[in-house]
Amino acid sequence: MIHLIDSGGARIQEGIVSLAGYAGIFMRTTGLSGVVPQISLILGPCAGGAAYSPATTDFIIMTRKKSFMFLTGPDVVESVTGEQIDSETLGGSEVHLAESGLAHLAADSDREALEYCRRLLAYLPDRWHGISADLPADDPIDRMDPFLNSIVPADPAEPYSMHQIVETITDRDSFFELQAEFAPNCIIGFARFNGTAVGIVAQEPSIMAGVMDINSSDKISRFVRTCDCYDIPIVTLVDCPGFLPGVYQEHHGVIRHGAKVLYAYAESTVPKVTVVTRKAYGGAYIVLGSKMMGSDVSFAWPQAEIAVMGPEGAAKILYRKQIEAAQDPDAEYRRLVEEYRKKYLNPFVPAETGFIDDVIEPQETRKKIIKALSGIKRKKIVPEERKHGNMPV
Repeated sequence: MIHLIDSGGARIQEGIVSLAGYAGIFMRTTGLSGVVPQISLILGPCAGGAAYSPATTDFIIMTRKKSFMFLTGPDVVESVTGEQIDSETLGGSEVHLAESGLAHLAADSDREALEYCRRLLAYLPDRWHGISADLPADDPIDRMDPFLNSIVPADPAEPYSMHQIVETITDRDSFFELQAEFAPNCIIGFARFNGTAVGIVAQEPSIMAGVMDINSSDKISRFVRTCDCYDIPIVTLVDCPGFLPGVYQEHHGVIRHGAKVLYAYAESTVPKVTVVTRKAYGGAYIVLGSKMMGSDVSFAWPQAEIAVMGPEGAAKILYRKQIEAAQDPDAEYRRLVEEYRKKYLNPFVPAETGFIDDVIEPQETRKKIIKALSGIKRKKIVPEERKHGNMPV
């Protein structure tokens, strides 16, 4: 279903009849959710019910400087709250791309918006359990990219580009990123491996160290559930030091939002492959497609650090008395940090326990993922019979 929307909302003079019309739309879009893909193109001002309707669809594409989405326009806002604001600042494309997270893409024209829609449709089946969105591929399955062996810096605090990794291991020019401006510390989008359409979830270490927070949790959980609706395999690339600490995050519900990611991965039944490229600490490791959360195949690069927490914090907790009793506490602390890092922060410990299937050379990542996807593509899980779960929304 493609929704082309340019609407001022409910017609005031029609009263409840107009409201009933919108209710009918809401019921139908909700009823189709997870049955067929739905894409909304916002091609002009959309207020009230015209904004709620696309919010229930899978993807939203807006046109810059032309389309707006808000429940009440600038005039009503001023009359009720006294705030003076224009349509663009209240509900323009940049607001919904970067701040609210409502929009997935923004185009410079209606024509470009339609092109984005066509490109997005190429990754989607016609319905759940429907026709596969796979395409013929001419990119070699066993293509090696040796520079991946050195892309992760030796210094664990130094950033690198996860976008570059995604572009390298997927079929050439196949990565189509969504919501790039919202919570840019994480990455979502569609790509292909040997022609097979997949959903990509990753962290971006060059932004906030790839940490998980409220917005990235919402972004990832919705995308994982979208892929699961339409039987699109999920490939997760993990480099995450954990969830962002702080009063703001705790008071605004980072636990609840983080639980959405946990819930989305746990309930998903599509094929899932996970690759830990560097850091995977604590709850972030668990929720981001770990073996324990239902990943079918889990790989790790040799420099992967999988642990409850980073070595600095762990050393302070485990060896506090020993550090305080040392003649040179700072030197003893540094020694213990390195000792902890060498003993625990390597991928071979989780590999021995079966939570990592293989420690691979980074340059092999593409070949390994394609082979894994091929082996699990016919995976079938029959969910428990129930009305529905109670996701922490």
